[in-house]
Amino acid sequence: MTSSDNTNDSLIIAGRTFGSRLMIGTGKFPSAQALRECIAGADSEIITVALRRVDLNNPEEEGILSAIDQQKQLILPNTSGARDADEAVRLAKLARAAGLEPWVKLEITPEPRYLLPDPVETLKASEILVKEGFTVLPYIQADPILAKRLEEIGTATVMPLGAPIGSNRGIKTKEMIKIIIEQSNVPVVVDAGLGAPSHAAECMEMGADAVLVNTAMADARDHFAMAQAFAQATIAGRTAYNAGLGPQRAQAEASSPLTGFLDA
Repeated sequence: MTSSDNTNDSLIIAGRTFGSRLMIGTGKFPSAQALRECIAGADSEIITVALRRVDLNNPEEEGILSAIDQQKQLILPNTSGARDADEAVRLAKLARAAGLEPWVKLEITPEPRYLLPDPVETLKASEILVKEGFTVLPYIQADPILAKRLEEIGTATVMPLGAPIGSNRGIKTKEMIKIIIEQSNVPVVVDAGLGAPSHAAECMEMGADAVLVNTAMADARDHFAMAQAFAQATIAGRTAYNAGLGPQRAQAEASSPLTGFLDA
């Protein structure tokens, strides 16, 4: 059972409470206005921002940061593009020096074709950043052993991928994510590859604490409506999980008891 279980069912990460379990990324949107529409539709409270794509010294410039209301949403700096631990740590420290909160989505992807996270460098960077006082949310392959190691060194969450970044393919790592959820004592956020609201609902039905979505919303014709659909699906999935899904059965089982009526 993960650490977000509490009486009002809010998501709690590093002692901070969030009402929404849908995080959104900010890449690939055609304009700042499209991103604003997405944020409004999703009603998210955690927005990831790739540090390589923003000018932290000019937040008022029309762009990603101008679309985020920092009174309502937490900007979660993302080390996207970092190839090793040293580069990721440097990016995180730059964000903190620029005045952002010391939270970081740790993402280390040295291989450019599939953008799979490097487990060795991720563990190394996590150890450094936790000691430096950062709240670390590491993006990882769906590896239960790595997830447990990261939890043990003090990361605030683990964020296993559902499928490769930007693929919209859904939960291809389902069985491993189930194990991570079962074993985790920190929130589990399914990140990457979710391409439809039904994918988000499925993650939540499995017991994930939150999901992170970007490409599916950026690809949509109507950014607001797609973001709204993901928000509704996330809520529905979480509600179903809390309600208690029925067991799957190998054979049919009558929903109504048989009586002598048919023989009469």
